[in-house]
Amino acid sequence: MFFALASFLILLYLLKRFAWGPLMNKMEERENHIANEIDTAEKNRIDAEKASTEANEQLKATRQEAMTIIEEAKKAGQQQEKTIIEAAHEAAARMKKSAEEDIAREKEKAIEALQAQVATLSVQIATKVIEKEINAQDQEQLINDYIKQVGEER
Repeated sequence: MFFALASFLILLYLLKRFAWGPLMNKMEERENHIANEIDTAEKNRIDAEKASTEANEQLKATRQEAMTIIEEAKKAGQQQEKTIIEAAHEAAARMKKSAEEDIAREKEKAIEALQAQVATLSVQIATKVIEKEINAQDQEQLINDYIKQVGEER
């Protein structure tokens, strides 16, 4: 029994010296490696959250910029609409004025033509009067007919 006890103690010493020490060193190395990996993973997680927050802020800024651009485009469209409408009104006014001027010129031409016709009729009446001698009553009748004829032509 003494021999078994001594052998056990020697075996225990040898195990502690050659097996247990290197095994514990390996376990510590493994523990340190795992702790480093956990720290690295935590840092990566924090960096990912920060990047996600920055991306969300950039997205919000981009959306705000897009809304600003849309509002500016709407304002520009409304201004252009007003400009086009004003130009159309001005063109319509010019066309109306031109038409009124054309009407006035045509009226003047018609009046001139009428006056020329009146002059011609006057000459014709005078010729008829000269051609035939008429008395005062016939002359008055002729003038009344002439005035009627001129009044109808107007």
